[in-house]
Amino acid sequence: MKKIYCDIKKCLGCGACEIACAVEHSKSKELDQSIKESPAPIKRRKAESISQSVAISTGCHHCDDAPCVAACMSGAMYKDKKTGLTKHDEEKCVGCWMCIMSCPFGALTRQKQDKIVVKCDLCPDRDVPACVEACPTGALFSGTEKEFEIKLKVKTKK
Repeated sequence: MKKIYCDIKKCLGCGACEIACAVEHSKSKELDQSIKESPAPIKRRKAESISQSVAISTGCHHCDDAPCVAACMSGAMYKDKKTGLTKHDEEKCVGCWMCIMSCPFGALTRQKQDKIVVKCDLCPDRDVPACVEACPTGALFSGTEKEFEIKLKVKTKK
């Protein structure tokens, strides 16, 4: 299954992925216009420092045995049978936030206005997710786990 992976040795915690995500999920899809939108577009990815020299960009891991899906009482969080991705049905969401509390990665956030959960959707309208494309250091990678492992091995051999 295709996911977004992060090489934490390269992540600066700059937030470029957060901005790209918010703009991609805005109404206008333009930075200068999206910052004027109300409500403001929500970032579905976070870039944060985990120590003085290491940062990590987190988004939904689309876990095989997703705790958020198990915790969702309304069935709004579910596993897509075709793709294996963890998805969210806004129409079913009751805003209980159990999925947010159960996510071990802190990858889910909430939209306060409509009281629904917001999560990474891997930018389904794009070939490459906006956050991956925007990452200035190439820390983010979109692909399978095996492809990511190969990429890391190739880079460490140089």
